Amino acid sequence: MIDISAVARRSGLPTSTLRFYEEKGLIASVGRRSRRRLFGPDVFDRLALITLGRAAGFSLDEIATMLTLGGPRQIDRKALTTRAAEIDSTIERLTAISTALKHAAACPAPDHMECPTFRGYLDLAAAGLFSESPPRKSPPKPTIKKQVRLGAGQPIRGE
Repeated sequence: MIDISAVARRSGLPTSTLRFYEEKGLIASVGRRSRRRLFGPDVFDRLALITLGRAAGFSLDEIATMLTLGGPRQIDRKALTTRAAEIDSTIERLTAISTALKHAAACPAPDHMECPTFRGYLDLAAAGLFSESPPRKSPPKPTIKKQVRLGAGQPIRGE
């Protein structure tokens, strides 16, 4: 059995977080020694799963559902697949933004507004393709991936 302070040191989490996780049903102490919570060695696996889930954007309630105490771990594979697709979409969006910024920084045009590639990036931004949640009522837009493939010096308007 491992004292809560040792779990905190080894996991890098404050004891207050460990107590909160216990209150939420994410981890369970197995006993007490002098009023201090004690945990089994499996707590580190659970904390790693919680950390991974939080990094992936799952709420603590969603993680708690997947990590039911006392029973088998019911990790929802469909939820994992959906979250992975959301992360891929975010990566695609951020990659396109990075590409646009790099182009703007290295653009040889004397005025960015004269550069067809930069204007294309502005069109994408205006269409909401760089936003986390693009507007819903606009006509179909080209995908960011297709636009990024066009490369520097190419107009990015239309499909």
